[in-house]
Amino acid sequence: MTLLETISGPRDLDSLDQEQLEQLAREVREYLVASVSKTGGHLGPNLGVVELTIAIHRVFDSPRDAIVFDTGHQSYVHKLLTGRRDLSTLRQTGGLAGYPQRSESEHDIVESSHASSSLSWADGISKAFEMTGQDDRHVVAVVGDGALTGGMTWEALNNISDDNTRRLVVVVNDNGRSYAPTIGGMARFLNSVRTKQTYRALHLSSRRAFDRMGGPARAFYRGVRGGLHGFLSRFTNNEALYSNLDIKYIGPIDGHDERAMEEALRQAKDYGAPVIVHAITDKGRGYEPARNDIADQFHAVGQIDPETGESLESTSAPSWTSVFADELVRLAEHNERLVGITAAMLRPTGLHRMAERFPGRVFDVGIAEQHAATSAAGLAFGGLHPVVAVYATFINRAFDQVLMDVALHKAGVTFVLDRAGVTGPDGPSHHGVWDLSILQVVPGIRIAAPRDSVRLAEELAEAVVVEDGPTVLRFPKGTVGVDYEAVRRTRDGVDVLAESGRRDVLLVTVGPMAGIGLEVAERLEAQGIGATVVDPRWVVPVPASVVDLAREHRIVVSLEDGIRVGGIGTRIRQDLREAGVDTAVTEIGLPDEFLEHGSRSDILERVGLTPQHIARDVTAMVLGSKLPHARGAGLDTVSSDTRPQPRV
Repeated sequence: MTLLETISGPRDLDSLDQEQLEQLAREVREYLVASVSKTGGHLGPNLGVVELTIAIHRVFDSPRDAIVFDTGHQSYVHKLLTGRRDLSTLRQTGGLAGYPQRSESEHDIVESSHASSSLSWADGISKAFEMTGQDDRHVVAVVGDGALTGGMTWEALNNISDDNTRRLVVVVNDNGRSYAPTIGGMARFLNSVRTKQTYRALHLSSRRAFDRMGGPARAFYRGVRGGLHGFLSRFTNNEALYSNLDIKYIGPIDGHDERAMEEALRQAKDYGAPVIVHAITDKGRGYEPARNDIADQFHAVGQIDPETGESLESTSAPSWTSVFADELVRLAEHNERLVGITAAMLRPTGLHRMAERFPGRVFDVGIAEQHAATSAAGLAFGGLHPVVAVYATFINRAFDQVLMDVALHKAGVTFVLDRAGVTGPDGPSHHGVWDLSILQVVPGIRIAAPRDSVRLAEELAEAVVVEDGPTVLRFPKGTVGVDYEAVRRTRDGVDVLAESGRRDVLLVTVGPMAGIGLEVAERLEAQGIGATVVDPRWVVPVPASVVDLAREHRIVVSLEDGIRVGGIGTRIRQDLREAGVDTAVTEIGLPDEFLEHGSRSDILERVGLTPQHIARDVTAMVLGSKLPHARGAGLDTVSSDTRPQPRV
């Protein structure tokens, strides 16, 4: 039996000696590589926090002491040490989540994977502990992978520093990287700490001096090591970053020296007030393929060969991201006013290709979506056209800036939302399902949803020439798939993908839902029901030709991979009523709930977004056995409970 197999909870760590702790760290890394290489996941960050996490659980008493991870993709080691030793179904339907999840364990607190929120959580939890007399409880916030570049952390630090009586420990996991090397003034300062020769020379020379004095001196050295760290950091000005915050600073500590981490954390725990412990770690520690990966040191991987790190997921089809990346470079070559902005996701959003071609025209602002949006408004005012590329789930964080700084000022800014819709294994925080509902309330906004690679290029080119308001281009995760050619295009740019001799059902598809819409039409045709399938291309505002086509059909069905509440179907319904069109509308999309992690296909099956399920429901509406009834169904008085369901 391995040591790891004997750990069913944090207190099992208490009896381990230093040699066993080092062995446990090796076993954890070996298990992470073997397991995550099969499932995919955030490998590099977790290889970097092994000793740090062990030390936290040795010093603090979870769950009585609250441990918050920022972000939660650093929590795999935490899961292993809190009794969840089986990662074989990580991020799969019914398996362990890739982030902390309260339903899994009492040791998990914050489930959201949106960065930079942990200190606000810690501020609130520690205040609650103090106000309710729970003075023996501590809060530990592990902040890493670039989260300190987010504005919320500094808002929280400002408030934490105003109340210095709480038992709050902030562990800065400084690995110098988020997805890619962390950027900004904060990152430059921390990087100087990581590499400052004065600090390293003093630290090593003091250690060698005590070593020469024998065993008692070495024991003494270990006992005052935390104090030496503090002295040396002050001597080399490493405290400068936090000096105005009035928060105790300990560090920098070697985050892979478990004993040193324990000593620093025990000092912080006993201090009785907020403390920052600065730990320096290596992303991908102990796994050479990750350490040698220049792009992101295996921040997130799919299935890989555990020996070589080579991907086992081969596909010849281009991804949505790569199509966007290439097309933006092409446009930028002919339009010098185009500039790119992203929020710590240069490579994941594809902007790295433009950065390589035009390094002076791409800006990575760190984990700061709000700043990105307003900075883009300023760039537009200055005569440029910014393209802000972020994941769809993260545009939620910048809504006020899109509304008040971009739209109110009629700034020509294009937002490109990658990973829109159901993304799959990363769970509730990463599904990009809210953008359509949230953004369409912004006055003057124009939203495009390409169905394939040809339309992505086409709609991006259309978006970047709009100068009187914000434009949005959204597309999903994964490979693009086949191109769907239109039968015809209306005068206002709506693509008709399929037409029938009978105008029973108008299927309005949003983006990649076009493929499902065409399959639904085929199933309806087999039941003798005629369907027209259209792709509006620009879904907001609703094109006039969609309203005209709706007037000619018996029922309108909208298909979208966003939530139904306030979605595109709702917008179509409102526009039809305003135009005096009484055709019934049914909105088919995602429920207003937090979708669990799992494969995209599993999730769509569960919520009924499959061609078979949709066709069955629409057939029932046409026959009058399910609401809303198609116009002229003639069966309004027949109970849907007594009518047989058609076979599709």
